[in-house]
Amino acid sequence: MRYQQDPSPETAALLRAGKLALSRELAQPGKFSLGLVVATPGALAAMAEAGHIAPEFLLRHKHGDWGELDPEDRDTNEYALRHEQRLLSAYRTRLDEKLWVITDWDRSVTTLLLPDEY
Repeated sequence: MRYQQDPSPETAALLRAGKLALSRELAQPGKFSLGLVVATPGALAAMAEAGHIAPEFLLRHKHGDWGELDPEDRDTNEYALRHEQRLLSAYRTRLDEKLWVITDWDRSVTTLLLPDEY
C-alpha cells in the first residue's frame, strides 16, 4: 500500500478506527512501562508529515520490537530490560525519516525524537 497524503473518506474513517484501537492497546501492559510520553517538535512534525501517530511506534517499542537496531544494540536493550537501563528503538516513517524512541532507565519518561535532536 502506498502512502497517500490526503486519504479518501473511507480510508480516513479506517485510520480513525485504527488510531482508537492503537490507543486502547497502548494502555495494556507490555515488556516495560513507558512512563510519561513526550515528543520533540521534530518528531511530531515527521510523524504528521508521514501520516503516523505516536502509538504506532510506542507499541512496537513497549513490546520489544526495537526496529532498525543492529544485533549488538538489540542485545543491549535486552540486557537493559533486566538491569534498569535506558532503552532505545529506531524506526523509519513512511517518508523514510528516522525516528528514535528512548525510555529512561527508571521508566519514568519515554521520548519520541529525531536522531539529530538527541
